[in-house]
Amino acid sequence: MTKAMRLLCSVLTVAVLAMPAYAEEEKGWTFSGRFQGSSNSDGLVAKADPTIGYRLNPHVQTYVGVPFYFVNGSSTATQPVASGFVNGLGNAYVGLRFKIDNEALKFSSTIEGTAPTGDKDKGLSTGRATVDWTNTLSHKISRVTPFGSAGLSNTVSDTAFFVRPFSSVGLVSHFDGGVTLDVAPLVHVGASAYAVQASGQQRIFSKIKGNSGSGSLSGSKRPFETAGETIGSSTLTDDHGFSTWIGLHAGSNVDMQVGYTRSMGYDLNTVFFGIGFRLGN
Repeated sequence: MTKAMRLLCSVLTVAVLAMPAYAEEEKGWTFSGRFQGSSNSDGLVAKADPTIGYRLNPHVQTYVGVPFYFVNGSSTATQPVASGFVNGLGNAYVGLRFKIDNEALKFSSTIEGTAPTGDKDKGLSTGRATVDWTNTLSHKISRVTPFGSAGLSNTVSDTAFFVRPFSSVGLVSHFDGGVTLDVAPLVHVGASAYAVQASGQQRIFSKIKGNSGSGSLSGSKRPFETAGETIGSSTLTDDHGFSTWIGLHAGSNVDMQVGYTRSMGYDLNTVFFGIGFRLGN
């Protein structure tokens, strides 16, 4: 068993032991949506992500959705990328989430699978199904909330802080940890560090380069700028960096974020934004 797998199993065991007595069953449908984007020297990659979920009880929820991407490559990038808007559907997904939410601990464990419904030639899919297992812990201490997550996947997924300029396939483990601070009743600031550790052969499909031939990893820190498809070793998708942001909760079901992400692995500075909403139970 790998170190990452042992870590995830330990996190899951702690969460189950901390699980409170079963509460009164609460079932219901939920509709949520998020529009977010990342802008850097390569251009803008944004997506609209509507999701329909069903809450089976206070601890278990299922959901399905399909994102829609908007990509505008920069004509002033160091490497020539495809300028102008490109858009299309991404990979449809289905997920199952288990969660604990009480004063002592907030924990969630999510398994999400995708189907290759996106256009591989536009970099919106790899043409293969993917699976991601992510576990997250947080604990609120007065106005401060530290958090951490760890996961295993066969793709490098988008996050709230980084809509990636590529799609990938290949085994990776991913980690994230940080803290948020409530500075006003509806406003918080946050900072976090992340790492993506790949294993074995990796393949990426560029969203900003489009269908412009294939290549191999040859020392470029940003292979998604030089070819539509790139095959390489684990260093192709290895990445680490940090994010900082300010967030606003406009009521209990609407949130907004704007911030900055620094990718050390790709030597890339990104400004990101996001707005989300939730309706239903």
